[in-house]
Amino acid sequence: MTHTEIEITAELVRDLLHDQHPDLADHPLRLGARGWDNQLWRLGDDLAVRLPWATQSADALLRKEHAWLPALAPHLPLQIPVPQRLGEPSERFPRPWIVTTWVPGEPADRAPATRAAEAADTLAAFLTALHQPAPDRAPADEYGRGGPLADRAEQFERQLASATELGLIPDSDAVRAVWEDAVAAPDWAGPALWLHGDLHPANVLTEGGTFCGVIDFGALCAGDPAIDLAAPWILLPDGAADRFYEAYRPAADAATLRRARGWAVLRAFSGICIGEAGVRGRLGGKATWGPPAHAALRRLTTTTHR
Repeated sequence: MTHTEIEITAELVRDLLHDQHPDLADHPLRLGARGWDNQLWRLGDDLAVRLPWATQSADALLRKEHAWLPALAPHLPLQIPVPQRLGEPSERFPRPWIVTTWVPGEPADRAPATRAAEAADTLAAFLTALHQPAPDRAPADEYGRGGPLADRAEQFERQLASATELGLIPDSDAVRAVWEDAVAAPDWAGPALWLHGDLHPANVLTEGGTFCGVIDFGALCAGDPAIDLAAPWILLPDGAADRFYEAYRPAADAATLRRARGWAVLRAFSGICIGEAGVRGRLGGKATWGPPAHAALRRLTTTTHR
């Protein structure tokens, strides 16, 4: 992670607004969150300013959201951050930034969904609406999300070895069995569909025990829906995945469900490692990521695929 050399402060954000969007500059401003790629500053009650502060790729991701999300948002049943303004690089801040709508709710890693049936139906409705054929010019993901699962074999081996060495995986043979079954499934043969690409618990918001919003579309891309269909394993309470798959339309075929389990294993590995880093107080660690990731891996290794 490479943080920007420029300290991002309320004064800087307000100066940027004065320079490029002066009609917004006098709105109340306060820090909302520091994420992997961006800092988020609340702007009044309904808006937020997102500025990249880590990873050079964040610039392109913000521009991608600005280009595509306004057209997608009206068709989605959950709130998402809709870009309203684009800030261009300047002498004050040499990177692009955006003003988006603010999405209320608590991240699911801090406030998990508890109303299982409603949460499963809500998530299924969201992904049913999102997973529509994407245009030919839709963005590809630089990390291969939406592509063949087999391309992640090296990542799987590396993460399994690391998690096993740390004593975080109780049954590595069971995990490997899920992975090998997923990789053996036929590849996606349908049209490239719109994908969120990064549906981990910190990117899905809850209110009253169910889902109310989805944020951080930096991984937005087109391809195999299996990566998004991994989400029920890590986002929903025990026993709710079947309800999700029954509600999702069109119903996913057996091969897609198998690939989804493989993507869920990778998502669980990442959450477990980031969670452990948080427990140990390491930079970039988030202790709240561990419990849902461990729960997902337990579900994956104790539930037969549909």
